[in-house]
Amino acid sequence: MKGMVYGVGVGPGDPEDMTLKAVRLIRDNEVIALPGKEPKETVAYRIAVQAVPELADKMLMALDIPMLKDFDKLAVYHREACDRLEAILDSGRHVVYLTLGDPTLYCSFSYLQHILEEDGYEVKLVNGVSSVFAAAARLGEPLAEWGESVHILPQTYKKAVSLDQNGTCVLMKSCKYMDTVKAMLRESGRRVTAVENCGMPNEKVYRSLEEIPDDAGYYTLIIAKEARS
Repeated sequence: MKGMVYGVGVGPGDPEDMTLKAVRLIRDNEVIALPGKEPKETVAYRIAVQAVPELADKMLMALDIPMLKDFDKLAVYHREACDRLEAILDSGRHVVYLTLGDPTLYCSFSYLQHILEEDGYEVKLVNGVSSVFAAAARLGEPLAEWGESVHILPQTYKKAVSLDQNGTCVLMKSCKYMDTVKAMLRESGRRVTAVENCGMPNEKVYRSLEEIPDDAGYYTLIIAKEARS
């Protein structure tokens, strides 16, 4: 029988945010895949090993998938990664793929999932705490109340995003265009807070738009709420 791939979220940074299911799957399986060149240098590994020390003695598989915007080039890396995973699965062993945050939200594992499923392999996703919810909790305020909506907006690419929606806007992956994002937020009149590296040792909390530096890092999540009347 073929093995199964588990896409397991380890949360955004605090190992105590890992679910019991994530911990159990790491303990129960020998092959652990991680996104990066050196498994023990990946952020996902550094988080998970604090909760599951025996992870250090597992068979660690590095799947190097660079952050490219050329989807044709990316497809080559995705295919190579899946070929390596499928070789393990064909031997009947399961693979636990560790990923930051939650595997259902802007997760690179999704691309591998589609290929693996098309090739006839079974994939199961294991929820992790999303940076969206972890950041809101760190800031100590709800994302939405009563009938408010929540809009999650990626700013990975240099394109305009609308802040005209009612409710709360969450901006992810804005670091490359932070100056543009901040100008847009300033014009919107929204109340802005943010967390950089949520749950990590170098976490930083920003209580206003003015506090957010233009060189804020990749793991900076911005919460923009409608101004209170």
